[in-house]
Amino acid sequence: MDTEDVRALFDRQMRREAPADGPGVVVERVGAVVRQTATAGGPVAVADGGWNGVLWSDLDAESADAAIAEQKRHFTSLGLEFEWKVYSHDRPHDLAQRLVAAGFTPEPLETLMIAEAAALPDELTLPDGVRLIAVTDAAGVELMAEVHEQAFGTDRSRTRERLLAQLAAAPGDVAAAVALAGDLPVSAARMELPPGTEFAGLWGGGTVPAWRGRGLYRALVAFRTRLAAERGYRYMQVDASSQSRPILRRLGFEELSTTTPYVFTP
Repeated sequence: MDTEDVRALFDRQMRREAPADGPGVVVERVGAVVRQTATAGGPVAVADGGWNGVLWSDLDAESADAAIAEQKRHFTSLGLEFEWKVYSHDRPHDLAQRLVAAGFTPEPLETLMIAEAAALPDELTLPDGVRLIAVTDAAGVELMAEVHEQAFGTDRSRTRERLLAQLAAAPGDVAAAVALAGDLPVSAARMELPPGTEFAGLWGGGTVPAWRGRGLYRALVAFRTRLAAERGYRYMQVDASSQSRPILRRLGFEELSTTTPYVFTP
């Protein structure tokens, strides 16, 4: 995989020409900025259940501050918290510092990792007594929410609402699964399948503490990889935390950049 070419393709398909990621979502280019304004859906939950923020920008030292101020005006006029998603290869080189100076707060850094689906293992190996079920309805979403609250220690009610909205409005654009040990949900993850792109996005993979280290995270990656390949997606993409990065590297994912969300709250 030519990492520079794939990163450029990711920037074009998933940032500069990003499709709307859910119902009630508007993606628009305003000058040198591509932003999303949502009423529901999105990978980061905000007050109304959707993700609002800047996906891509093409700025320089002369234009950056004015563009930042314009996005603040747009989102705050709607009463929305929003996120500026900064990648380490974005310009100008001091974009992150400019955002902080404008009142944004950085969240934890993640690593953009990508692999070709055809090169990843897709054999599903599960611990004895564990099975995977596809999430297709409210009951499945509740099982996912139960896993996430135990795995991450936070209330995932907004993630629940978003997934329910996606399953109702565009079920072909999302896939999710829960691992059950008997009737107990122990691991879960979802996948975004943006139409018209070559990238399937892996999101929300989590395992309850007592079941970690037994291969469930890897199994959920394999499950989603197989499904993405069947649907014609060439690449698998993850914004990886420090916990998942070593596992993904062993599976064959490569690090293409880092990404940090900068959040502005009116």
